Amino acid sequence: MFTLFSRSQKGIGLIFCFLFLSMTHVTSAQDSTYIRQHYTKYEYQIPMRDGVKLFTTVYVPKDKSKTYPIILKRTPYSVRPYGLDHYINRMDNQRKRYFQEGYIIAYQDVRGRNMSEGTYVNVRPYIEHKRSNKDIDETTDTYDTVDWLIKHIPANNKRVGVSGISYPGFYSSMAAIDAHPAVKAVSPQAPVSKWMAGDDFFHNGAFLLPHAFDFFMRFGHARVKPMKNFHFRFDHGTPDEYQFFLNMGPLPNADKKYMKGEVAFWNTLMQHGQWDDFWAARNILPHLKKIKPAMLVVGGWFDTENLYGALHTYAAIEKNNPKTQNRLVMGPWSHGEWAGKNGRYLGGIDFGSRTAEYYTEFIELPFFNYYLKGRGEMKLAEANVFETGANRWQFLDSWPPKNREKTNLYLRSRGGLSFRAPSQTQKAYDEYVSDPENPVPFTNEIRHWYNPAFMLEDQRFTDRRPDVLVYQTDILTDSVTVAGPFTATLYVSTSGTDSDWIVKLIDVFPDTLSTPKSNPGHTPLGGYEMLVRGDVLRGKFRNNLAKPEPFVPNQVTKIQFQLQDIFHSFRKGHRIMVQIQSTWFPMIDRNPQKFVNIYQAKDEDFQKATQRIYRSAKYDSHLTLGVLK
Repeated sequence: MFTLFSRSQKGIGLIFCFLFLSMTHVTSAQDSTYIRQHYTKYEYQIPMRDGVKLFTTVYVPKDKSKTYPIILKRTPYSVRPYGLDHYINRMDNQRKRYFQEGYIIAYQDVRGRNMSEGTYVNVRPYIEHKRSNKDIDETTDTYDTVDWLIKHIPANNKRVGVSGISYPGFYSSMAAIDAHPAVKAVSPQAPVSKWMAGDDFFHNGAFLLPHAFDFFMRFGHARVKPMKNFHFRFDHGTPDEYQFFLNMGPLPNADKKYMKGEVAFWNTLMQHGQWDDFWAARNILPHLKKIKPAMLVVGGWFDTENLYGALHTYAAIEKNNPKTQNRLVMGPWSHGEWAGKNGRYLGGIDFGSRTAEYYTEFIELPFFNYYLKGRGEMKLAEANVFETGANRWQFLDSWPPKNREKTNLYLRSRGGLSFRAPSQTQKAYDEYVSDPENPVPFTNEIRHWYNPAFMLEDQRFTDRRPDVLVYQTDILTDSVTVAGPFTATLYVSTSGTDSDWIVKLIDVFPDTLSTPKSNPGHTPLGGYEMLVRGDVLRGKFRNNLAKPEPFVPNQVTKIQFQLQDIFHSFRKGHRIMVQIQSTWFPMIDRNPQKFVNIYQAKDEDFQKATQRIYRSAKYDSHLTLGVLK
C-alpha cells in the first residue's frame, strides 16, 4: 500500500535505508559534546547601517584546513543558550545534519527581540525606495549581517545560505529580496506571507482564535531592553480549550480579562479586522521580484498555520522571476514537522516512510550543498511533492501539475455527492440551525493548544451533529487523484445577516480496513473519515476582504472561495465526503451571525441562524477539483 518513491526514484530507496542505518547519529545527550568537540562558539553584536546592533551566535568548525559556507538563521524566538560556554544541547534532525556536514552556522535575534537592540515590529513592512540609512527593514538587516559575517568570520568561503521555518521563514523570504551577492541559496519554510488573507491568524477574513490568543500571550509583550529570557507563560486554568474560549465570551473580553492592555499587537489585530493599508504594507508577496538566489520553498500539506504562505510564496516567485531557480517541496507534515520528527506518522495516519528524514537527506542538504559547496549535481525537480492517499513522493516539472482537469463534484439529495450535475428544477435545499452558544468543535481532543493532527483527524465525531451537513459519493470503483487548489461554489441563505461557511473535503476509508499494531494509539482505521482539507469563508467578505457586506436574510446568495492545494489520491474502495457547517470552534472564532464588527461584539449580538445549502439545476452547489487525467 505504501511506497516512498516514484518509478524514477525507486533505486534511491536502498541507498536511503543504508545511509540512515550507517550514518553516525548524535543522540540528544551527546549533542552538546559533539558540537564542543568540532566547533567553536562565538557571540557578536553586529552593527546595522543605522547603528543598531543585532546579537548573533556563530558556530565555526575547529578544522581550519578548508573553508566553509555559512548558514544564517534569523529568528524572533531567541538564539538561546546565551554565553560562550553554553552550547546547544539538543538538536532536531535537520540542525544536526548541518553540524555533521561542517557548515558555519549563524543564529541571530532579529531587531528588537531578546538580546538584539532596536525596536521590534511584527512582519516589518518592506521599504521599496530607501532614501537613507534610517530606512531599514528585514532586507537591510539581513544584507548588513551577511556583509559583516563574510568579512569577519574565519575560514568562510564567501557563500551564504538562509533558511527558517514559520516566522523565520518570513525573514528567509526577506533575505532573498535585494539580496547580498554572497547569498546564493534561500529556503523559506512555512513562511509567513499575507497574514490577513490566509496565514496564521486569518483565513478568508475569519479569525483563528487560539492561534492568535496563545501566540501573543506568550510572544506579544513589549520588551524594554535587551534580555536573555524574554518569554511569558499563560495558565489557562483548564486543559479544555473549547470551554475556556467559550467562557471567555466575545473577543473584547480577551483584553479585559487576560491581557490588560499589555499585548499591544493583539489590540492592533482587533483594530484591523478587514483588509486595509496596514495589512497591504505587510504583504510580502508583491515584493518577491528580481530574486537572484536559488530558492527552495517548503511546506506541509497538514500545516494549519502557513500552508498558504508556502504555496503562495512559491507561486509569487515563479510568476515574477521566470529565470530564477525556484523549487517547491510539499510533504505530509504539520507545521515544521519536516525538521523535528521522522515524518512517518501524523496522528493515526501512517505515510509508510520516514518522509522528514528523506526530505533532509535527499532534498534540502543536496540543495544547499550544491549552491554553497559546489558539491553534487542539481537533480531536484521543480516540484517535489508527496501524494497522500497513495503515500509516495512525486517529482514533477510544475505545480500544480499540467495534466489536471477541472471537474465538478455536486451536492445531491439524501446526502449524495456526484460528478453528475443535479437535474431537478425545484429549489431543493438542506438546512441546519447554527448556534454560536453550542459551536461545532474543530477537534475531538481536549486541550488548550491545538493538536497538529487535527488537520487529518477522523471526522466521525462531527458528522452526527445536526448542525453539520454530510454528503458522500458511492464507493469509488477507480481511484481519483486531486492536485492543486480547489474551489467551493455554494448557493446559500441564512436567517441572519452574516455567517461563516466551513467546507471540509474528506477521504472515507473502507469499513473493513484493519488497524496495524504499529498504529500510534491504535487509532481505528475502519471507516476513518480523514480530513484532507478544510477551510472557512467569513460570509461578509464573500466579495472583498476590504468591503464587508451583510446578507439579506433568507435570500439565496452565491458564495465562492478557494481552498488551499492538496495532492491526494482517493483510492478505489474509498468514498469522497464533503461536510459543511457554520462553526469550527475555537479554531475559528464565533461569528455572531449578525452583521457587526466582531472585534467589538457584545454578548447580545450572538444569535442562532437557520442556514440553507441549495442543490438544484439552477443552484448547483459544488466543488471544482483538479483531477489528474
